Amino acid sequence: MAVFPPPLKRLIDELTKLPGIGYKSAQRIAFHVLQAPEREAVALAEALVSAKRKISYCSTCFNITDTDPCRLCQDTRRINDIICVVEDPRDVVALEKTKFQGSYHVLGGAISPLEGVGPDQLRIKELLKRLKNHEVKELILATNPTLEGEATAMYLARLLRGIVPSITRIAHGLPVGGDLEYVDEMTLSKALEGRHQI
Repeated sequence: MAVFPPPLKRLIDELTKLPGIGYKSAQRIAFHVLQAPEREAVALAEALVSAKRKISYCSTCFNITDTDPCRLCQDTRRINDIICVVEDPRDVVALEKTKFQGSYHVLGGAISPLEGVGPDQLRIKELLKRLKNHEVKELILATNPTLEGEATAMYLARLLRGIVPSITRIAHGLPVGGDLEYVDEMTLSKALEGRHQI
């Protein structure tokens, strides 16, 4: 392995901590940053610090935001009595591309006993509180079509039966084992249209 000056080695080491970035990719990015004009490197560093300091979770839907409540929850044109439950903020981004006009609730993950994630580690209590305080006519369970996503959807369906008049699950036109953020808009639109009662 090449011997780099300590500041460069630290940069490479930090970059390898990012998802999907191996050692070779981290080296390429680090050298790109070194060769870029200083203003670009400073802008990148400032953007990282700003995002980390200014981005938090909406107190209503738990999507990422720089305002509270988030812009989606503040939007008076949205249908507030339909809530789409997703695992991750990236899933909200994917669903927004379909022109979905309801509200969201971000769980912050899926039930996964192997990883030590149970219902108490997700934002299920917050969902229950939200359902108690607002009349909701439909809850769409849009967790990922993985074993963990299915287990989470089934858990929520059993827990919330009788609390919400209609609990639906997005259709299974999505690839099993896939993540919503990687699905094209047409497939996701069809999956929303084909949701069914569970």
